[in-house]
Amino acid sequence: MTSFKAVTRWMSIGATGLMMAGAVQAGNHDHGHPDIVDTAVAAGEFETLVAAVEAAGLVDTLKGEGPFTVFAPTDEAFAALPEGTLEELLLPENQETLQAILTYHVVAGKVMAEDAMGLESAETVQGQEITITTMDGSVMINEANVIQADIEASNGVIHVIDAVLLPE
Repeated sequence: MTSFKAVTRWMSIGATGLMMAGAVQAGNHDHGHPDIVDTAVAAGEFETLVAAVEAAGLVDTLKGEGPFTVFAPTDEAFAALPEGTLEELLLPENQETLQAILTYHVVAGKVMAEDAMGLESAETVQGQEITITTMDGSVMINEANVIQADIEASNGVIHVIDAVLLPE
């Protein structure tokens, strides 16, 4: 079996490429599903994530063609960050740091839960790897639990996690 790292290496477009890809709106989305951003907005449990994506200037990117796999922290996950952390990250002068954190939650390509369960790691669009651990049918991304998987969007898939992933 080809390693996910090898597969994603040729699919990965890097943070700069991801941002540039957002400049081109996709014309061939799956019209049966909204895109990743609209799916997150409609879910109602990602208000903080959506606000962070907007503050980071990544809305158009995540509405782009993709496909993307997004590990989406819930509002409760953001609330669990140390007091003041989120407010600090949302300041305009911290946009690059916020972009790095958010792109650390994104893997190039569409990785469904069944495929992720066979992997040990994946390279994020931010450039660092996340660790994938599977035990008794549960999946963890670094220290975060996947609490809902395979929410399909026209340009990828969302997996809901219970913690914010922070790059090193």
